[in-house]
Amino acid sequence: MTPRPPFTVFALAAPVLAVPVLAALALAGCVRVSIHGDPGTGDTVEAAAAEADAAAAPPAPLRVATYNTSLNDDAEGGLVRRLAAGDPAARAIATMLQRVHPDLVLLNEFDYDAEGRAADLFQRDYLERAQRPGLAPLRYPYRYLAPVNTGVPSGLDLDGNGTVATSGRAAGDDAWGFGLHPGQYGMLVLSKYPIDTAAVRSFRLLKWSAMPDAARPLDPRARRFFHTDAVWNALRLSSKSHWDVPVRTPLGRVHFLVAHPTPPVFDGPEDRNGARNADELRLWRAYLDDAPADRAWLCDDAGRCGGLAAGERFVIAGDMNNDPIDGDGRHDAILALIGHPRVSPAPAPRSAGAAEAARRAPAANAGQRGDPAEDTGDFGPKVGDLRLDYVLPSANLRVLASGVDWPTADDPDAAAANASDHHPVWVDLLPATTDR
Repeated sequence: MTPRPPFTVFALAAPVLAVPVLAALALAGCVRVSIHGDPGTGDTVEAAAAEADAAAAPPAPLRVATYNTSLNDDAEGGLVRRLAAGDPAARAIATMLQRVHPDLVLLNEFDYDAEGRAADLFQRDYLERAQRPGLAPLRYPYRYLAPVNTGVPSGLDLDGNGTVATSGRAAGDDAWGFGLHPGQYGMLVLSKYPIDTAAVRSFRLLKWSAMPDAARPLDPRARRFFHTDAVWNALRLSSKSHWDVPVRTPLGRVHFLVAHPTPPVFDGPEDRNGARNADELRLWRAYLDDAPADRAWLCDDAGRCGGLAAGERFVIAGDMNNDPIDGDGRHDAILALIGHPRVSPAPAPRSAGAAEAARRAPAANAGQRGDPAEDTGDFGPKVGDLRLDYVLPSANLRVLASGVDWPTADDPDAAAANASDHHPVWVDLLPATTDR
């Protein structure tokens, strides 16, 4: 959960980075950034032969995960400085990732910088070093990171207080997405398999008002729309960004559909963040519908319109900031996404640690109606434990196993798990038609 509301979107023409870790450099413990596709994959006889062998062999399960890492800093460049100095929280986050060992993972709340310096440091100095005996290093040859809307000044009065702030937290409220500097609370995709960077789609610029029947916030006291027409027509829908990141996995092409909708709180009776959260979730439903009407408005930042073609494999992942039953938010929005006909009906991931945590904090969780074993984070005594993080595979993928890595109190990594108020969620997948 972002500490305060990410609001709406502005796009700068900053570079989109697809970052392979070249084999020789990876052996040397270094990472280099390339902004041109996936160099080193499929470009040599050896790589082509390796891909052919992998295609001929029965596929191993693909582990896909999401994790809100809380690796953000209020100061611009602060995360880079912390990682360079040796950050205890980053070591704890790396510990949790090494426990799960995903093949493909989305990290939410990982600050974006255009040079990818934070991603380089986290990969080299944390993931690629075993964080304790018994854990193996993690190497991701491929990554995707791009600008997000948080912290980018809008030049508009988005919070309706009559002023356009230019500094401090008030400026964050008037940024396109809440943040104290551009890129705060960003997103990072890490992959063991090649990313088709030419086919990545981003919906960071999509206007909220473009969505049919958009939930335009109403001020019940004034009996009028909360935003003026000029502000409403400028607002973007995504509080950070929505990405379709196609990955060439051993199971075939999988579209990694990732986002981090705004928390449905930190607003007023107009419920502008609750409305925005619901429509950020509805964007993925429209993307899966790919109805003819959607092709008129559902246009990505490159001008390509329409949703995801029928038959494509996908995994939706991210901190969706919406529990199906408990907490704030318009629960019908997440329930409709979970229940979409193209989404696998597999049971929700669970953990013994979440159930134990709920028993340890009965007052914070009083009145909760959801299954506590399905919760993915502990959000303090006023909120309690909620299921906010999701890995939702397509129905043409088979779920072999799933879980929330929420250690029990007697687990040696219980302290490391406290580095974030969220816990990693993972799913093991095979094609639905496989005999394995």
